[in-house]
Amino acid sequence: MTEDIKNPIVLQRADPFVYKHEDGYYYFTGSHPLYDRIVLRRAKTLNGLHDAEETAVWWKHESGPLSQLIWAPEIHRAEGKWYIYFAAAPDTNIDDDTFNHRMYVLENDSDNPMEGDWIEKGEVKTGMSTFALDATIFYHKEELYYVWAQQDLEIEGHSNLYIAKMENPWTLKTEPVMLTKPEFSWEIQGFWVNEGPAVLIKNGKVFLTYSGSATGVDYCMGILTADADADLLDPNAWTKNEEPVFQSNEANGQYGPGHNSFTESEDGETILVYHARNYTELVGDPLYEPNRQARAQKVEWDEQGNPIFGEPLPDDRWTPKTPEVLK
Repeated sequence: MTEDIKNPIVLQRADPFVYKHEDGYYYFTGSHPLYDRIVLRRAKTLNGLHDAEETAVWWKHESGPLSQLIWAPEIHRAEGKWYIYFAAAPDTNIDDDTFNHRMYVLENDSDNPMEGDWIEKGEVKTGMSTFALDATIFYHKEELYYVWAQQDLEIEGHSNLYIAKMENPWTLKTEPVMLTKPEFSWEIQGFWVNEGPAVLIKNGKVFLTYSGSATGVDYCMGILTADADADLLDPNAWTKNEEPVFQSNEANGQYGPGHNSFTESEDGETILVYHARNYTELVGDPLYEPNRQARAQKVEWDEQGNPIFGEPLPDDRWTPKTPEVLK
């Protein structure tokens, strides 16, 4: 029997990603609020992640394209090895306010990703030379897919979502296909954004969640749905919800829930992992405000086999409310 999840599951880690591995461990990573490293921790339970020892497995470069704003790492298992996907910006960002991220991959052939060497496999090139971030991968019908957010300068907004098949875990083999762009009012508050994709395959369907708007109180989750037998590279195979499926809830004290991932409970139930703040009065630049805490809760299902995310639940554990980064 799975124990009740106590939130937050990890303090001060935005863009949380949890991978449940066959070795019985949950592996956790997320954006460190200093944006200078990639961290990992593991535990036998989701609740255990809270106090698990954390290890920095990679640090930003002193200069060059991998030297600034390390964002949204995800850890995956593919072709018998571990991979971490993340976005990084060049040090030229220091001189202006333009984000210029690209997407990169690390590889580790150890059984335990907390050990061994993480090798830089380089940039995942999409054929578009624009702001790109938030990559995720998934297998479907023995094909490896890559989904990510990227800007198209000919489309209004900051990022759209794209999909492609992969030749290997660091190389695309098909041209990018755009699945969604920010268009509804809840996707364009503060910034015009579709980002943070996460894939869930269940009940004969492929669900692709994502986040919209700026990362404050307006941040929320949307969803695309395709039939599991459809051509996932065909934009017409996907149906986009016109309303958000997960959003701020004042009664529960949860604001800006989003940038989610999916995992399973110890007994196989679908678990939504996401970040949110529990207050709205931010001090300083929201980008460097550290208190987007990682949270998790069970997903319910309707009679048609579609996920019901409900409301972000109130906190069970203490959280910091000051702009200092915890050690």
